[in-house]
Amino acid sequence: MYQRRFSTEARVGGIGIGGSNPIRIQSMATVDTNDTEGCVAQAKRIIDAGGELVRFTTQGTREAENMKSISAQLKVDGYQTPLVADVHFTAHTADVAALYCEKVRINPGNYVDPGRTFKHLEYTDEEYAEELKKIERQLVPFLNICKAHHTAVRIGVNHGSLSDRIMSRYGDTPEGIVESCMEFLRIFKRENFNDVVISIKASNTVVMVTTVRLLVKTMDKEDMHYPLHLGVTEAGEGEDGRIKSAVGIGALLTEGIGDTIRVSLSEEPECEIPVARQLVDMIEACAALRAQAEAGIKDDTITLTLDAPDWETLQLKAAMAVGALFIDKKAHQLVIRCDGFDEAKLVELADGILQAARIKFTKTEYISCPGCGRTLYNLQETIAKIKAATKEFVGLKIGIMGCIVNGPGEMADADYGYVGAGRGKISLYKAKECVEKNIPEAEAVDKLLALIRQDRK
Repeated sequence: MYQRRFSTEARVGGIGIGGSNPIRIQSMATVDTNDTEGCVAQAKRIIDAGGELVRFTTQGTREAENMKSISAQLKVDGYQTPLVADVHFTAHTADVAALYCEKVRINPGNYVDPGRTFKHLEYTDEEYAEELKKIERQLVPFLNICKAHHTAVRIGVNHGSLSDRIMSRYGDTPEGIVESCMEFLRIFKRENFNDVVISIKASNTVVMVTTVRLLVKTMDKEDMHYPLHLGVTEAGEGEDGRIKSAVGIGALLTEGIGDTIRVSLSEEPECEIPVARQLVDMIEACAALRAQAEAGIKDDTITLTLDAPDWETLQLKAAMAVGALFIDKKAHQLVIRCDGFDEAKLVELADGILQAARIKFTKTEYISCPGCGRTLYNLQETIAKIKAATKEFVGLKIGIMGCIVNGPGEMADADYGYVGAGRGKISLYKAKECVEKNIPEAEAVDKLLALIRQDRK
């Protein structure tokens, strides 16, 4: 029987997250945060589609300051939806954003720690403790600003941007990802700051689900019950992005975990909202289907018999119902039956779910970010070009990142990476290693293809 995990309520502007509140749905703007008119227009589209929070990248104080204008214009136009500032590299930017937004997202991987070099660092216990004190000295003044302005905070850990400090002590592990979060969360608890939401995201659904489960256990041990935000980051676009999101997010939702979600698609942000809404609306039905599917496993195969009014609903329902079972390796084969749909398409869907759960690869895997105001090229056009050029490489994983924030880190889960390095400039990666820097964008897809073909010889 589905039962949602208990969490305390966090207040974000005029809405509550966690507690007895409904699961909240959100998205993120993709336009330049200095473009007030563009941001307002895009926020309205997200809200009109059903978005309950709208996030904007604030990579510097200029962008953080402009959140005041964006918020003011939306309120004049009758939109009261909470706005969230997304901060990565500069702690002072978070201080400014807290003055104008209902919520600020900070990334523990780079809020205080220096930029990632992927080098192993050695710390004595005393030196490591001093690093934690540095975090506290930076974080407490920020929390005091948030208290004064009734601003909520999201501690948003990304698998792709763990600090060298965390990676050196814990490795690239779920334990390291969780500890990156807990270091910050313990300070929040000591400071009695409770309007906090937690997220742990990864492009790999197995890593994402495993780590969030571990986070829940760790928080419970320390008597913490903060709301959780769920998402599979860099899920991609089209059918692949929807299936991967439904596998990862759906696995946790059917276990009662999750208080707010975002489906990260490399599409217009308002397109994310109806997909997220369907996942929320199908929780109880998919939890029941999951139980039935697990009970019926035979010969390492799950047979899933469904009904659905359209193809997208079928995709989401199937992926959400059995995603956790494949992540946990309860079975390794899937048969989907649904009247009214072509058998070959059902086999293709089953293969897509198995690939999203990292069971079996039958096509090229694309790890593409959804884009934001930091994106340095036309993401959707570029994804289409890269897919057309590389679709022959079955099982190959290619990362497509709009900027450097998570780029190199997410390349760890990809064989090759295409990362925005500057306006009109692209850097190419093999795993975490940058092999070509600042290539003119017009040449970059061809160079990526040549690099892959050379290696495959």
